[in-house]
Amino acid sequence: MTINIYQIAKNDKDYFEPIVKDFIKMSSRFAKVQIHNMFTKQISKAQTIGLKEAQESYNNIFLPKLDSGYNIALDVLGKKVDSFKFASLLKDKSTINFFIGGAFGFDKTFLEKCDKIISLSDLTYAHKIANIVLCEQIFRGLCINHNHPYHK
Repeated sequence: MTINIYQIAKNDKDYFEPIVKDFIKMSSRFAKVQIHNMFTKQISKAQTIGLKEAQESYNNIFLPKLDSGYNIALDVLGKKVDSFKFASLLKDKSTINFFIGGAFGFDKTFLEKCDKIISLSDLTYAHKIANIVLCEQIFRGLCINHNHPYHK
């Protein structure tokens, strides 16, 4: 199983990175988890212009990634799931793509093309925090699916 996390984020190294790497390493016995930071100069410029332009720049980066796998967007208006329902999203799939939008979120067109839209919380998280929460839930979900005691 391959799990891709596509996010509008820069390749910054910070104190969150070791936490994310630990969850990826722990998950590696069950799946290959990869993070793809998709920030470009076009996105940077579009975000200074406005909502429509920013979301269009996100679409230009994300839409080609929808061609393979089961696609899950993280969006504040998405369905809230518990860890067991999250784990069921990971079952019986060879490739899963998670998408974390940019500062302006996703437009309706992109969300309609995804297989599932979920919310990690009613709270809004900084990208780095959302990334940690997602990586932890991926590990927890994989553990649930493989009867590993981590989730208890």
